[in-house]
Amino acid sequence: MADPYATLGVARDASEADIKKAYRKLAKELHPDRNKDNKAASDRFSKVTQAYDLLTDKDKRARFDRGEIDGEGNPASPFGYGGGPGGGFQPGPGGRGGFDMGGAGQGGDFSDIFEGLFGGRGNAGGPGGGFASGFGRRPQPKGANVAYRLKVPFEDAATRSPQRITLADGKTLDLKLPAGVESGTQMRLSGKGEPGPGGAGDAIVTIEVEPHRFYVRDGDDVRVDLPITLSEAVLGAKIRVPTVEGAVMLSVPRGSTSGKTLRLKGRGFHRKDATRGDQLVTLLVDLPVDDDALVEFVQRWDGPATDPRGRFGV
Repeated sequence: MADPYATLGVARDASEADIKKAYRKLAKELHPDRNKDNKAASDRFSKVTQAYDLLTDKDKRARFDRGEIDGEGNPASPFGYGGGPGGGFQPGPGGRGGFDMGGAGQGGDFSDIFEGLFGGRGNAGGPGGGFASGFGRRPQPKGANVAYRLKVPFEDAATRSPQRITLADGKTLDLKLPAGVESGTQMRLSGKGEPGPGGAGDAIVTIEVEPHRFYVRDGDDVRVDLPITLSEAVLGAKIRVPTVEGAVMLSVPRGSTSGKTLRLKGRGFHRKDATRGDQLVTLLVDLPVDDDALVEFVQRWDGPATDPRGRFGV
């Protein structure tokens, strides 16, 4: 079975942050949207996601490290099948055949095997005989996890608007986006995966924040370039500005030039510490084309002599 550490390319003692970093790198490289008609990349993406899911589940990671489950989360065989130390059918004392308990003295769980051999309830073979009871019952395996990808509009990600997702069984759920959401963020829906003897697996939803036609994300801030007229720049004005939560009024100072950036507090993305980023509005003076009155004014204008490019030394 595949080793999830090898699949993600991390060491066995890798931290959760290292695992997350490795997954994001591979997810971006192997994402189906970037590898259309590439089945090999799609298959590897699924394996990478499965490995990430296992290693970020503390319980499953510990069980894998102990050899209790394989890289797919399935129970590992209790016997080694090789007849060597720690497993297989070994001769008992005096040459009699018997089961080598392997790691039983170190917490091994063989109750389900004994039940299959002896109908095990309490002591195998009845009072005074066979194997004594005391082994815990092995938990039944859960069903497989199911991976989903959910595209979220830019404004919805910034405002954490609920998102509806349709599961494989046709049922729909409304998801509340977590603070700090970004492309690659994963949400776990307990018990919404494939059914299994020990209960259903989980649904793993990977978020993809869609790009916007004029907003750009900068960390937790939102940036936007805003055209203004020459008169608004020279004289100052109150103008309507779009934000992820609707239009607001913004005061443009007198004498504003292209490139001047104004800040709208708390209009960006939600952070995990309950604070919020800002919206940064960069002004762009939009001059009219072939405006004779403007051309005549500039030709007659006798303003102060300036050298806006002096700092470049040209």
